[in-house]
Amino acid sequence: MWNRIRQIVRKEFLQTLRDPKMRGLLLGPPLLQLILFGYAVNLDVENARIAWMDRDRTPESRELLSSFEGSSYFQITAAPENEQELRSLMDHGSVQAVIRILPGFARDIRRGNTASVQVLVDGTNSNTAAIVSNYASQVIAAFAVRTRANQQRSLLVQPSTAAGGPVPGAIPVLTAEHRIWFNPDLESRVYFVPGVVVNIIALVTIMLTAMSIVREKEIGTMEQLMVTPIRPLELIIGKLLPFAIIGVFEVIFVVAAALLIFQVPIRGNFILLFAGTILFLLSTLGVGLFISTISQTQQQAMMSSFFFFMPAMLLSGFAFPIRNMPPLVQILTYLNPLRYFMQIVRDLFLKGVGMGSLWQEMLSLAIFGAAILGLSALRFHKKLD
Repeated sequence: MWNRIRQIVRKEFLQTLRDPKMRGLLLGPPLLQLILFGYAVNLDVENARIAWMDRDRTPESRELLSSFEGSSYFQITAAPENEQELRSLMDHGSVQAVIRILPGFARDIRRGNTASVQVLVDGTNSNTAAIVSNYASQVIAAFAVRTRANQQRSLLVQPSTAAGGPVPGAIPVLTAEHRIWFNPDLESRVYFVPGVVVNIIALVTIMLTAMSIVREKEIGTMEQLMVTPIRPLELIIGKLLPFAIIGVFEVIFVVAAALLIFQVPIRGNFILLFAGTILFLLSTLGVGLFISTISQTQQQAMMSSFFFFMPAMLLSGFAFPIRNMPPLVQILTYLNPLRYFMQIVRDLFLKGVGMGSLWQEMLSLAIFGAAILGLSALRFHKKLD
């Protein structure tokens, strides 16, 4: 039995490495996704272009201007004088936001009234708009705290001068100290690169498995295999084992690139990552095996693989948080094996958690993997019969 399986595995490796199309699938997706999500896809907002429109022109408004100029998040590139110039800047995308100081800004501050600062944000890209708006609010809030503290000091100095000596008193100060866990620099690649591990192993193993088996049908060698002493179970194991090994090596390749090239640390246990990979491979190989039973050509197998992979990737939490999805879609994500492996990989890379925190995801992968692979194997066995 094992000798026959070994021969099938050897044949699969030779055919896969000899076929230029297969070699392209081995190297193309990993390199492309690493380059895109490591360098090109960047959600970080630094030096956002803003315009400054001061309708008050007072020392207070200039002090707020200095706060924005001193922030590393903003770069003031324009100073529109009227509404037409402001609209033109926004329409052409020259700036991402406009900070407009309304008349009476300093007067309201001196009187202790509410002083308004208008922040106009380009909402074409909702993610960038939310980040820019949040950063601007932080700068304005810090300015408001400083202004309030200065006013309170002035109120204490006046009675001190009238009394001819210091008047005891304390100004309450509330300071918020921020500490960001797991990704202190808020770098996008630290979030995306671990997710590339999931995408690559899913895409490569599903497509290679489906196309390898369909190729046997397409060139007419499946019938030859069926008349040999090889049993269906041995054929399935021999067909799937090479791509499981390839999947493990793809994970090793991406993890090494994450550590050495992108400087993304892995804080968790490598053994847990390997165990999660094996459990996830049960699902992806099972899906590839199922696709092979419904496809007659390699083109059909490739299109069917993309038809499964794209929705699964979008619903895995790779780019969009699952908690932001509609409730019905959130329920559907529980049927997606990529969701669980995505959680495992990111928690191991960023948080360094152990089995105590990941056992539910591991169990879900084991259940889904056994079910998908078992049902696909039964269907494949029936096709052989």
